[in-house]
Formats: sequence, structure tokens, C-alpha cells
Amino acid sequence: MNRGIAAAQNEGVDALISRGFDYGLLLDQDSEASKDLVVGLVGAMHELRKEGRRVALVGPAYDDPRLGGVTPFVRFGALGLTRVPIVGSEPLEVDFLISSGSCIALSEWHVVGPMDESLFIDFVDVEWCVRAKRAGCSVIGLPWLTMQHSLGDEPALVLGRTFAMHSAFRHYFLFRNAIALIFYRRYMPLGWKISELGKLPVRAVIYPLFSGQPVEQIRMIVRGVVHGMINKLGPLRQKHGK
Repeated sequence: MNRGIAAAQNEGVDALISRGFDYGLLLDQDSEASKDLVVGLVGAMHELRKEGRRVALVGPAYDDPRLGGVTPFVRFGALGLTRVPIVGSEPLEVDFLISSGSCIALSEWHVVGPMDESLFIDFVDVEWCVRAKRAGCSVIGLPWLTMQHSLGDEPALVLGRTFAMHSAFRHYFLFRNAIALIFYRRYMPLGWKISELGKLPVRAVIYPLFSGQPVEQIRMIVRGVVHGMINKLGPLRQKHGK
């Protein structure tokens, strides 16, 4: 049975810790990690920790040309998200990094805790970064490092704005986990919650209209909303292999 990305990451990190490694690198199948990127991540992590900083995670900016190029880093504001430009050669304190391309300090793993396997896939990295910050660790973006990364399927261009698209199966988790984190996890930042609440209605319209499978998208979005509202997490049990 597919136990999800969080379980896979936990198993990988546990294996690295048991073998005595200091750092772990998380990568998706649709990311392109060069040798220079890996060396840069490890080098930056080592230097930051040598300065006495409790850094849990460092990561590059990611570049998906289909979505308009390099994506800014993110900080959580009081009423939404703040975009942090990818400029300069100094490490940037941020609130969230996508898991792919990020380098974890394994010494902080037991402090922060493992990835939340109940989420299965979407927002796993966001939730872990929030816990890392609450544990007193830093999450650091490295603007001089970029990684080629394809986010989702072919994006949709709507009124001049580009939306990352996924399968209906994936959108189930996006809606379910967003709602569950908003209403059942008090420690999630208010700015993040407000931002996601604003995005969900837009996504609920865009995904069915531009996916080519409107009925399936609506069915899975509704199912995700219902499961999120009752905090029903874990893998999605589907009948007859659907």
C-alpha cells in the first residue's frame, strides 16, 4: 500500500540517522539536482551551524519555467503571505521551503519530530517547517542556489495568472489537508490560514474548468472538503481500484 510521501521521507531520514550521517537531502522525481547544488546546500548548512545557529533546514529557490520562472521564498505575515525576492548572496530567514531540494540537519530531527504521515502528501513540508520554527530552529532560503523543479502537471493560464495543476486524486489531499490544518491545528500560523482560505474557492473553480475532467475533479474536491472538515486523514481508501 502507498503510505505517502511523508512516510517515505521518514524512512529515508531514519536510515540516514542510523548510519551516522549529519545531513539529509530530500528530492522529488521531477527535480534536477546538480553536484554544485548539493555541495552548496551542505556547505551552507555546515557554515550556518558552525556559527552556532540552530538551522533545521536550508533550501534553494526553485525554477519552473512553466510557472513564470524562479519562485520567491515565503514568510507568514499577520494576515497572509509575504513574498521574499530571490536576490543577494546572504542566507534568508524564511518560514517555508518545499521539501524537494531541501537539506535537513539530522541532529534537529528528534527535536522537530518526523513528517506528519497522516497528511500523506500535500502540505507535509509546510507543517514540518512550522514545527521546526516552533522548536526554535531556523528555516533558511539560499537565494544564490536554484533548482529546476516541475510543480505538478501542465499548468493552466487564467486571466494572465498561471495555476499549477494536478490530478483529481492529488487535489483531494490539497483540499482535505488545507482544511484540516486550518481548523484542527492551532499552531499553524494565522497568516497561512487566511491565505489558504482565500485560495481554496479559486482553486475549486479553476481545477474542474481547466483539468479536462470536471466531474472527477468536483467529486474529489468535495470529498476532500468533507474529510477535512471532520479531520479524516491518512491514505485515501478507494473502492474498486479507483
